[in-house]
Amino acid sequence: MVADAQPGPADHDGHGHGHGDQGHSHGPALARAGARHLRPLLISFVLIAGFFVVEVVAGVATGSLALLSDAGHMLTDVIGLGMALAAIHLATRHETRSDGRGTHHTFGLYRLEILAAFVNSLLLFGVAIYVLVEAARRLTDPPDVDTGPMLVVAVLGLVVNLIAFALLREGAKESLNVEGAYLEVVADALGSVAVIVAAVLVGTFGWTWADPLFGALIGVWILPRTYRLGRHAVRILLQSAPPGVDLEVLRSRLGSLPGVVDVHDLHVWTLTSEMDAASAHLMTTTDTDPHGVLDQARVLLQEQYGISHATFQVEPDSHTGCTEVSW
Repeated sequence: MVADAQPGPADHDGHGHGHGDQGHSHGPALARAGARHLRPLLISFVLIAGFFVVEVVAGVATGSLALLSDAGHMLTDVIGLGMALAAIHLATRHETRSDGRGTHHTFGLYRLEILAAFVNSLLLFGVAIYVLVEAARRLTDPPDVDTGPMLVVAVLGLVVNLIAFALLREGAKESLNVEGAYLEVVADALGSVAVIVAAVLVGTFGWTWADPLFGALIGVWILPRTYRLGRHAVRILLQSAPPGVDLEVLRSRLGSLPGVVDVHDLHVWTLTSEMDAASAHLMTTTDTDPHGVLDQARVLLQEQYGISHATFQVEPDSHTGCTEVSW
């Protein structure tokens, strides 16, 4: 017997079904974390995309590497926010095959949010490395910088990033995709502060080396945060077990349920933020009621691990032919 503790992305009809005397309801799924914060993402995208153009023009006109590096990072904000919006939009759609035979994506397109976060991390790495290389070159031959426009644009950029920071802060706690955009905005805000300091130092003391130095500091600040985001995204893309889930402990807990004599083919993975899934084969004694095992296993996953999407195959110990896949 196979039971699905909660519906997949394409099963939102709200109908329930029972097993014996006990049943469980496949109620409407909650909106995904990214989708709940769609409006703040959209507003942040419009603000940052508009100011990116201003910063590029000002960076070229003033000759400031710090300003251009901040503009480069702001470009990744624009691309990252755009991909986040696209991923959320696609993930909340149910793509139906043109021949009417159902959907291609049995788990929906939720994984696109994680893919977007991974691409964001790659873009950030690229920008950081470029800035560090260019800063090293400019430190030996600092160019003249027009600090007046540089300072004005940096202050305006800080204001834009603080607005986006406030808009995305709550969503970053719930969605990896929103967290990626949030980290970029935070880094951009600090980048604007660095540009302001550089402009003041160059304009006041004539320290032309301050511009490439602060440009390099922006790049160095980006790298560790980008690594953390990329590592988290890669873990999910590789379908590693979620942090805090010890598979052997889970196997033992499922195996201790009344009537269960063996647990095999156990898998736990993350689809996207706030959406973990699990599957397992539960072998029971011949006289064990499979309905009770299903309900207890479902409650265990939900209450102890917060996993509401779990698929169990319950098979009696007299059953033969069920072997774990060799790959």
